[in-house]
Amino acid sequence: MKKWIGAAGLCVNEKNQLLMVLQGKPEEQKKWSVPSGGLEAGETIAHCCEREMFEETGYIVDVMESVKVKHDFDPITNVEVEVQYFRTVLIGGQPTIQDPDHLIHDISWKSEEELKSLALSFPEDRNFLIDYVRSEKHVQS
Repeated sequence: MKKWIGAAGLCVNEKNQLLMVLQGKPEEQKKWSVPSGGLEAGETIAHCCEREMFEETGYIVDVMESVKVKHDFDPITNVEVEVQYFRTVLIGGQPTIQDPDHLIHDISWKSEEELKSLALSFPEDRNFLIDYVRSEKHVQS
């Protein structure tokens, strides 16, 4: 069985808003997600997170610690999926879509209230994302 490995970045600003991207293929309904993507040959999972954050949002981040690993299985493609979610800290850049896959359509900071009703690419992440924004895990030390 094939395995897809990826990274997702969790970045919360000083207003306690989570960095999100609106994504989807041209023919799909666009939905919100934290910036994420697949591991490329020769890179570490942390570097994958940094690269994806920059490509999808234009922001430069420091990757801190892993806060969650999600395991899933796609029965349609028969692929095992593993995504590692990292706490990140914004250190530079500006909002710019640079996604080489052309799947990102918007970049926005979303509040806890907005997270409760957004159309999410991965709706199973909703409670995790809300809990993350509520927690002190994202506070810079």
